[in-house]
Amino acid sequence: MKAIRVTALTGPDDVEHLDVGRPVPGPGQVLIKVAYAGVTFPEVLQTRGMYQVKHDLPFTLGSEASGVVAEVGPDSRYSVGDRVAAITGKGTFAEYLIAGDDATVKIPDSVSLAAAAGMPMNVLTADFALRVRANAQPGQSLLVHGAAGGLGSAAVQLGLAMGLEVVAVVSTDAKAEAVRELGATHVVLADGFKDAAKELYPKGVDFVFDPVGGDRFTDSTRALAPFGRLLVLGFTAGEIPTIKVNRLLLKNISVDGVAWGAAAWGHPSYIHEQWEAVLDHVAAGSLNPRIHANYPLAEASSAINELDGRSVMGKVLLEVAGE
Repeated sequence: MKAIRVTALTGPDDVEHLDVGRPVPGPGQVLIKVAYAGVTFPEVLQTRGMYQVKHDLPFTLGSEASGVVAEVGPDSRYSVGDRVAAITGKGTFAEYLIAGDDATVKIPDSVSLAAAAGMPMNVLTADFALRVRANAQPGQSLLVHGAAGGLGSAAVQLGLAMGLEVVAVVSTDAKAEAVRELGATHVVLADGFKDAAKELYPKGVDFVFDPVGGDRFTDSTRALAPFGRLLVLGFTAGEIPTIKVNRLLLKNISVDGVAWGAAAWGHPSYIHEQWEAVLDHVAAGSLNPRIHANYPLAEASSAINELDGRSVMGKVLLEVAGE
């Protein structure tokens, strides 16, 4: 079978489209014929050896995918022909994928395999941030940085589905239009976002969802209401910010780390519990990702580079077998 392999940690341009052996599922595992694979920011980092989870070279790239079960191992809960999505951390940029039952979820018939490939990591990360870490409640306010990207747009959609008022922060007018299509309550530009948010919510917002980091961080703390919480999900801007903790003390605010992978790995039932929590929203179409672009498997390098360029509005997919 064909797969996208990382053979050197020299960046997206050097990933290779190679022939590798088709794997065989073991106990509690399934072999999935991949329909689509989602492209996520960790793949950008993994091609450079910069992600916190390290894999021995060479390895097959890719964290999430959708497809149809082609073969089941002993004692698997799934059946051949099941429509599924999987989150494995590696190995999804391939024609076939091995996934454990605990990392695999069934897809409602109302959801396309393309949409399903764009959901797992982003939707479950957003759920972990908003429902688990923030305990967000209907009527509260949420400011989302990077709102046009894959993770940010998932947070916008989930926040709205949970009954939150969502302020989407974007860097361009084109991205602003994209998040308006998602239904964001308010849309503001990144340049001057603090003042714009304060005009909308003079007392501040309840939560800031921040996968960007960099120089936005301090103004994010200033945009919070008393007892507000800044949810830190990553640093796509490249710079890991710091904070003077007296600011937290004086405003009674907190900064919360949101490391979904660290919470999920090692807890076999966690992904299924989260999927059950969001399944009604998924089935209703409330968490339908905006597909920015589809690339063939052989052009994975271009897909990863597009994420690296931070021009993406929604989700980038690799189309492998398709629907």
